Amino acid sequence: MNSSLLDTSANALVVRRNDAPLIRDFNASNQAELFATLKQLQFGGQLVLTDCIGREWAFYLHRGFIVYATGGDHPVRRWKRNSAIYLPQQSTDIAALQCELANSTDDFGSCWQYQLLWLWVEQQHVTAEQAARVVWSDIVEVLFDITQATQVNCELKPNHSLPKRFVLIDAGQAIAEVDRLWQAWKAAKMAEYSPNKVPVICETEDLRQRISASAYQMLSQLLERQQTLREIALEMKRDVLTLLRSLLPYIQSGLVELRNTADLPTPLFSSPALPETEEPLIACVDDSPWVAKEMEKILTAANYRFVGLNDPLRAIGVLVALKPDMIFLDLMMPNTNGYEICGRLRKLTCFHYTPIVILTGNDGVIDRVRAKMVGSTDFLSKVTVDAKQVLGAIDKHLKQINLT
Repeated sequence: MNSSLLDTSANALVVRRNDAPLIRDFNASNQAELFATLKQLQFGGQLVLTDCIGREWAFYLHRGFIVYATGGDHPVRRWKRNSAIYLPQQSTDIAALQCELANSTDDFGSCWQYQLLWLWVEQQHVTAEQAARVVWSDIVEVLFDITQATQVNCELKPNHSLPKRFVLIDAGQAIAEVDRLWQAWKAAKMAEYSPNKVPVICETEDLRQRISASAYQMLSQLLERQQTLREIALEMKRDVLTLLRSLLPYIQSGLVELRNTADLPTPLFSSPALPETEEPLIACVDDSPWVAKEMEKILTAANYRFVGLNDPLRAIGVLVALKPDMIFLDLMMPNTNGYEICGRLRKLTCFHYTPIVILTGNDGVIDRVRAKMVGSTDFLSKVTVDAKQVLGAIDKHLKQINLT
């Protein structure tokens, strides 16, 4: 790579995407040269690298040092995995993370991973040293994936830096570590295999006949959870290269296949558009379209804002994002129930005092007791959705909240 590809004049560090320099072999030598140039320039902002299939990685730099790196196939999986290793005391549940981010006053743009690390260090939940280990591991993985991509476009975005820094990583040290890993990967003839792939048994009967029953049981249990090679290696407490070596005979014989898999959902997403008004927002989580329609009719006629959620598995994430003033929650839904959702909501700080009313077609004493045990505020029959009862419950419980 020739550093003259970068326009290093004071006001010309922004490289338009269509004109971004193409680095055909982004090996350790070229990586070191690029970051050395940025360090010499004391560059602050983002270095964005994009490969030929559109995957994008972003490095946040301060005076040429790396503050954080993210992007690629699995930014959420990567962050959760490394956080589990170095910050085992911290929950990485997506709903809990959404709540923490929503309550944070800091704005780190789209770099929510670094925002959470900073928040936890600031709150003294983790040490700066622990957070720095997560940052280092994320940077090494990002550089490894980029090295495997080989060909990238380079774009610089000055002044797109992170507002706070608890660690500055020297790129040269990270590149040296990645080069050591990459050379071992190539020496084992694994260069074509990505550690972000999921191993899947594709010829079940052939595999069963070729290996012992105990070996088949162990292998099928290992692969049944649809985890990436990196995730399986972490669970087994082995390095990913050793794991891949053990699977290679099955992969080469066509009995096991390495497949792509989607990333986990990010804690940041666009909320449904709602009118700009100070009227209370009422949410209803119910898989019945009829109930949602009736509730919407009643509440909008009473000038309340309304959001209906018919997918209970997505409900918690959306509720965390919207923070409704009151929630109506169906008791019986597919794959989960109102007790479970209510219990999970009450564990989140932002829903400690939110009125949660259980809707049910079975008005039994046991159901009422159980609903109270998980923290519900009230219990309402939905055999017939009665406007007077619904509005009465809202009036009663919202007034109690406003008085406290």
